[in-house]
Amino acid sequence: MKKYFDVTEAWFSRKREYLRAVDGVNLKVYEGETLGVVGESGCGKSTTGNLIVRLLEPTEGEILFNGEDLAKMGGEELRQKRKDIQMIFQDPFSSLNPRMRVFELIAEPLRTHKTHSGSAIKERVYELMDVVGLSREMAERFPHEFSGGQRQRIGIARALALNPKLIVCDEPVSALDVSIQSQILNLLQKLQKELNLTLVFIAHGLPAVKHISDRIAVMYLGKVVELTTREKLFAKPMHPYTEGLLSAVPIPDPEVRHQRERVVLKGDIPSPVNPPSGCSFHTRCPFADEKCKTDEPEFEEIEPEHFVACHYPLESGQGILAGSSGEKGEE
Repeated sequence: MKKYFDVTEAWFSRKREYLRAVDGVNLKVYEGETLGVVGESGCGKSTTGNLIVRLLEPTEGEILFNGEDLAKMGGEELRQKRKDIQMIFQDPFSSLNPRMRVFELIAEPLRTHKTHSGSAIKERVYELMDVVGLSREMAERFPHEFSGGQRQRIGIARALALNPKLIVCDEPVSALDVSIQSQILNLLQKLQKELNLTLVFIAHGLPAVKHISDRIAVMYLGKVVELTTREKLFAKPMHPYTEGLLSAVPIPDPEVRHQRERVVLKGDIPSPVNPPSGCSFHTRCPFADEKCKTDEPEFEEIEPEHFVACHYPLESGQGILAGSSGEKGEE
């Protein structure tokens, strides 16, 4: 999948310039799993999520959902397919219409797709409010009367209204307090198990991804550079960029903290308008050589269920789960 934005300053310019927000992402999401997508700000993870739900038109590529290409759909066909694919947005305030009461916000998708009518709408709205932990008395309030965590619960209820199969969560906890983040993460895990949901969980905070994901894709400058299971990524990162991200995560245990060598990524992220040749990470990589500067590494399976795009993948990493059981949701 590719998504380029035209950023040419003058409309009459002969040379067009493009921002390569997503530059060749290949991902598979399996039914019932949570796929985490992480990376620094500007790496293209949110754009990837918007492409999946077709809020953005792809420049190139396919978006296959149960064998059907969403990228080729339009009109009524795409509208019908949206019932199966929903999204939870990053900002729980700006994503809700401030002039609509909670009842109408949750009922809107039901009316738009004409799945319920009359008293059935009222029953479904109250059912969804119960599911996400909102009292029914709140149905007549406006979004500004709620806390950030409560507003995000409203957004989750809207996303669940049509019984979707896939939900894209675009940094759903980044705007919330830490104590509220854990509540929303636990709620998403609970709903996934009860409703057999498939989640794409986008975030730049590794602790949140560690808590909820089954597999994790690490993005850098519009590309996926590492993809593996949650346990393997945190215990044995094989891409230098991933190791740098893990090294930046604070560890409360001083004994474990002193056992791990700190890896500091030098320099800034290159411009996606003019990305480096060869490996896009070579300008910041401590192991880069001439081959890295000229040849782009292939995204290969280095070991079972562990894909890396690097000429010299790390043989061993200092993951933050080293020495622990690393079971999902242990926090």
